[in-house]
Amino acid sequence: MTIEERANLAANLKATGQCNCTQSVLKVFEDKMNIAPEELSKLAAGFAVGMGCMESTCGALIGAVMAAGMITDGQGTPRYSKELVSKFNEKCGATICKDLKGITTGQVICECPECVRNAVLALGELVEV
Repeated sequence: MTIEERANLAANLKATGQCNCTQSVLKVFEDKMNIAPEELSKLAAGFAVGMGCMESTCGALIGAVMAAGMITDGQGTPRYSKELVSKFNEKCGATICKDLKGITTGQVICECPECVRNAVLALGELVEV
């Protein structure tokens, strides 16, 4: 599966309500991780609505960082995390859920499915998947 196909699938999982943002990103990389899909889904369940429903760090970005750690076996994860934050910010315009959703401004910067798509694409730019 290409990175674009993964990104489109992840965005669709979020748009159709099948997964939260974090789960959507992780689900499309299940074939790259040595963990049962249902366990992965449970691990990511608490990161909905910006890390614990606090409208903080975007769950899609969290999912990309988690996937980077799994895909690279933890090698270089801090560096990948920093680069993911930067790439995600470039693509989406922010990294904080409430900012992306326009909670305080009324101006949506990036819709959730697009954040999910961008998180997958950013990860694909950094690691071989």
